[in-house]
Amino acid sequence: MSSALKANSGANPGWFRSLFGRGRETAQQYKALLAAYQADPRGQLLVGRDGVEIYRNAEAVRLLGPTADPLAPLAPRVEGDERAMAEVARLRLAASLHGVHQAELALPAPEHGREWLAISVRGMANGLLHWTVEDISTRRAIDETWRREREMLADFIDFLPVGFYSADTEGRFRFINQRLAEWIGGAPEQLVGAPLAEVLGVEPDPEEDRAEMRLKGRNGDVFQAFVTHTVFDEGGETLTRSVVVRDLMPERHRERALKVAERRYRWLFEESPVAIALVDPDGSVSSANETLLAMVGADEEDLIGRSVTDLMMLDDRAAVAEQMSRVLLGASLGARLPVRLRGDGRELAATLHIGPTDEDGAVSGLILHFIDTTEHKNLEIQIAQNQKMQAMGQLAGGVAHDFNNLLTAMIGFCDLLLQRHGPGDISFADIMQIKQNANRAASLVRQLLAFSRRQALQPKLFDVTDALADLSNLLRRLLGETIELTITHGRDLGLVRVDPGQFDQVIINLAVNARDAMQGGGLLSISTRAATVERPYQRGDDIMPPGSYVALEVADNGTGIAEEHIGRIFEPFFSTKEVGAGTGLGLSTVYGIVRQTDGFIFVDSEVGRGSRFTIYLPRFEQIEVATSHSPPPTEAPARRDLTGAGTVLLVEDEDAVRLFGSRALKNQGYNVIEARSAETALEALRVTPQVDVLVTDVVMPGMDGATLAKLIRQERPAIQVILMSGYSEDVAPEKVAGEDDMFFLPKPFSLKQLAGLVKEAMQRIT
Repeated sequence: MSSALKANSGANPGWFRSLFGRGRETAQQYKALLAAYQADPRGQLLVGRDGVEIYRNAEAVRLLGPTADPLAPLAPRVEGDERAMAEVARLRLAASLHGVHQAELALPAPEHGREWLAISVRGMANGLLHWTVEDISTRRAIDETWRREREMLADFIDFLPVGFYSADTEGRFRFINQRLAEWIGGAPEQLVGAPLAEVLGVEPDPEEDRAEMRLKGRNGDVFQAFVTHTVFDEGGETLTRSVVVRDLMPERHRERALKVAERRYRWLFEESPVAIALVDPDGSVSSANETLLAMVGADEEDLIGRSVTDLMMLDDRAAVAEQMSRVLLGASLGARLPVRLRGDGRELAATLHIGPTDEDGAVSGLILHFIDTTEHKNLEIQIAQNQKMQAMGQLAGGVAHDFNNLLTAMIGFCDLLLQRHGPGDISFADIMQIKQNANRAASLVRQLLAFSRRQALQPKLFDVTDALADLSNLLRRLLGETIELTITHGRDLGLVRVDPGQFDQVIINLAVNARDAMQGGGLLSISTRAATVERPYQRGDDIMPPGSYVALEVADNGTGIAEEHIGRIFEPFFSTKEVGAGTGLGLSTVYGIVRQTDGFIFVDSEVGRGSRFTIYLPRFEQIEVATSHSPPPTEAPARRDLTGAGTVLLVEDEDAVRLFGSRALKNQGYNVIEARSAETALEALRVTPQVDVLVTDVVMPGMDGATLAKLIRQERPAIQVILMSGYSEDVAPEKVAGEDDMFFLPKPFSLKQLAGLVKEAMQRIT
C-alpha cells in the first residue's frame, strides 16, 4: 500500500489482524484505536516491526517523512543547529533501539521566525514503533507571553511600596520581596530560611492577624511597622502571607499603592497583543481585554456575563464547550483548537487556547487566549486564487495553441478552395462563410491568448492623448445617445510602449462593459494623468514597483460590481450578465493585455454607484528604438504576385497545417520538402543540397523549431528562417538570441500571408 493510499485510507487492516487476531473484539479494538488516532490533532504514525507503515493521519502526512526515515524533512531545517541536530540523532537512535524519546525542536520559519515541533518516538508491544508529532509554535508563543507576564508581575510585587513575606510554622522566611529585603538590609535569596526573630528582631504572633510593632532595619535601625497576615495551607504545609507597611502609612497612601498595583495588573492584561477572556465555571465571561473587544466588535458591558461560546459560529460551539468542560473537570491541562468568531459584521478565524485558573490549588475558572489568524487565512485564499488564475492562463494558452493549428488548416484550405471556386461559382458563398466564421474563431482565440499573456504584440511608443482623441468618435458611436462621454487629458504625460491595436481594444472593452452597466443612460468619464510611485504598492495579488507611470481612469455611474464578484471579474468566461449577453472574455482580455505590457489595472466599485478602472502603464520620457523579430505580415494585397521559385523545407507536426502549407507553396511554384519533426528535417537536409527557406513551427514534440533553426543556421547561414507559432514571437527568446533576421508568422495565417512571407524571404537571398 502506497504512502498516499495509507494517508487516505487511515490504516493497514491486515497488520491489525496479524497483531490482535480476528473476530469481533479485534474489529472493536481496531475501530477504537483508529478513532482515537483520527480524533487526535497531533500527527500519528504507526510502523510495524518489519518497517511496514500501519497508520498515518493527515497531520503526520504533512509533518513527517517516509516510514524508513520519518525525520527526513527535518534534516535540512536543523542543519547548523547543534542542539536540534543532537535531538534528531537521539530520536533516530531511540527508534532504532525500539526505545522511547521525546524532544521539542525549534525550526527556522520565514513567516514566523521560529516553528516549534514536539516529536516523540516510543517502542510498543508486538514490535510496533509509534511516532507522534505536534506543532507547538503557538503554545510556545503563549508560554513566552505568560513567562514575561509572570516576570513583570514578580517585579511589580518586588518593588511595591510595601513589604511582603511568607513564613512557615517554625518561624522562618519562605519568601520575602525586594522592598522588605531593602528595609531590613539584605538580599531576598540570603534571607530565605533565616528566622524571623533574628532578622526582624521580633516574631509576629501567628494568632493575631494584625499587629503594630517595631522592627529592626538596615544597620540595626528600628522602624515602626504595621504587619497583617493570613494563614493558608499549601500541600499540607501551613504558611503565612504577610504584608509589612512601614511607618504606618496613612490609609490614602495604602489605597494609592493598591491602585497602582491594580493599574499595572490591568496594563499587563489589557495591553496584551493576544485577545484574552476570563471565564467563570458556568462558561460566562467575567473579564475581557481590549484586544478581544476590538476583535469581536463588542462593548465590555455587552460581553460580561454572556456565554463565551456566543462569540463563536454555531458549528464550533459544541467542540469548544466540550474542551472547556474537560479543562474545568481536570481531565485536560489545556486545549487548543481552531474557531471562527462572529466579528463586527464579518467572520474571523482564530486559534483558541483554553487554560485553567486556580485559587488555593483548585480550578476556579478558565483563561481563554484567542490568536487572530484571519489575515493568514486570507493570504492562503489569495495564494490559491493566484494559483488558479495562473492555471487558467496556462489552460487558455494551451487551448488557444491547439485551436490556432486547427484554424490555420481551416482558413488555408478555404483559400485553396477559393482558387478553384471564384465569385461566380455556386460554392463561393459557402466557402466564404466558412472562412469568415474561422476568422471570428481566430479573434476569440486571440482573446484567450491575451488573457494568458502569450499573444503576439507589436509594441510602439505613442502618446495616450492622441490615441484617445482618435478613438473618441468610435467610442461615442458605441455608447449611443443615452450615455455621455467626457475625456480629460492630463499634462506632460510622456509616452507609453504598447501595441496600439491592443490599447484600442482595452479602451473599447472597458467602454462596452460600462455601457452595459448603464442601461438607462449615464456618464462615462475617461481621464489621464502622470503618476509617480515612490515605493512598492500592493493591491490584491499584484505589486506595482516604484517608477513613473501614465495613469488612465475609466469611470461610470452604472450598477457597480458586487463585492463578492470583485475578485473574479478578470477570470475568463466569468460574467454577471445574462446568458448569451457576452463571452465573459472582455475584462480578462483587458487584464492580459495590460499585464503583458508591464502595466497594472485596479478596480474600485460600489453597488449602485458605479465602477472605476485605473490602468497604470510605464512611462517613457524619450523615444527608444526597439529591436525585435520581423512583425507579423499583414494580409497581402489581392493583386500582388505571390509566385516564386526555390526550395522550401516545411516542418510542422500537425498534418493538416503541413498539408495546407505544402499545397499552397507548391501552387505558387515552390519545391516543398515536408517534415513532421525537427529530427526528420535534419535528415532531409543531409540529402538535399539546396534549401532556400526553412518554415518551421516553434512548438513541436522533441526538438523545438527555434533550436532547429539555430542548428541549421550554423551549418547553412544563408538559409532564411520563418518561425510559425500559435503563441507570441517570444516563445523561446533565449534560443533565438542574436538571430534578429528571422521572420515570424503567427497562427492562424492565410495562404496569401504564408506565400507573401516566403516570397519576401526569397527576395533576401537574391
